[in-house]
Amino acid sequence: MSTGVILAFVSFLLFSIADALVKVTGTGMPAFEIAFFTILFSIIPVALTNRRHSWRNILKLKHPLLVHLRSVAIGLSGACGIFALTQIALADYYAIAFTTPLFVTVLSVLFLGEKVAPHRWGLLLISFLGVLLVIRPGFDNVLAGHLTILAGAGLTAVSNTILRKVAADESPLSIVALGVLYGMIFNGVLMLPGFVMPSLAQLALFLGHGLCVGVAWLLMIQASTLAPANAIAPTHYSQMIWAILFGALWFGEYPDWVALVGLVIVVASGLLNVIAAAMPPRKRALA
Repeated sequence: MSTGVILAFVSFLLFSIADALVKVTGTGMPAFEIAFFTILFSIIPVALTNRRHSWRNILKLKHPLLVHLRSVAIGLSGACGIFALTQIALADYYAIAFTTPLFVTVLSVLFLGEKVAPHRWGLLLISFLGVLLVIRPGFDNVLAGHLTILAGAGLTAVSNTILRKVAADESPLSIVALGVLYGMIFNGVLMLPGFVMPSLAQLALFLGHGLCVGVAWLLMIQASTLAPANAIAPTHYSQMIWAILFGALWFGEYPDWVALVGLVIVVASGLLNVIAAAMPPRKRALA
């Protein structure tokens, strides 16, 4: 196993720990406030390790409209994710969050003109059916958290699609810094009406959450330089393992056998889609 893949696994473990820390805060703290402090503290690892790029140049953009639109989408999706984490089980959260590739695929066809083979559409549909097995939607059990993380998955897909469009032309620091700036402004304004003074314990949780997120992003960037994208992409699904483990150990959340079958379907179809997307065009045509 390459160093890049190992770093990716560690990165997603840190993301999962960060999500669990959000859930520990419970419903007593507004989601916008949690998001604001998380973003604030996540800057620390990035600021301490940035030596290559000048912060003065973050507004020098070749695609300003798209970069700013992506930053808005990130701010909204972060708030959606944090609200959902305080409302629903971790397994439900990740199962719905993993519908992001479906939204990305649709957007890449509509706005980037990419071609998607029929069997990949089939795998995405199977993955969505797996999500339905996990949450088994009905009027009695679909919560605001389920709908919110679904909206968050769509917004994340918007940001990812824009990133694919502008990444080659824009500075990585500009892309990251503007996303952070918009997130802080958006959540900072919206947290004011319902602001609750956090206790020292809550501030410690926010600090832990922010540091985990910041370090996880740095590790993911490093992993991307050491291993190809098709090797890193499958490690994303390790979050489902952590979701089940942390949900059981910390929150007493135990998925039933139907939900477990759904989780297996989500992960398996997602991995097959990653493999199919990574195949050379000639082999892909024969698959």
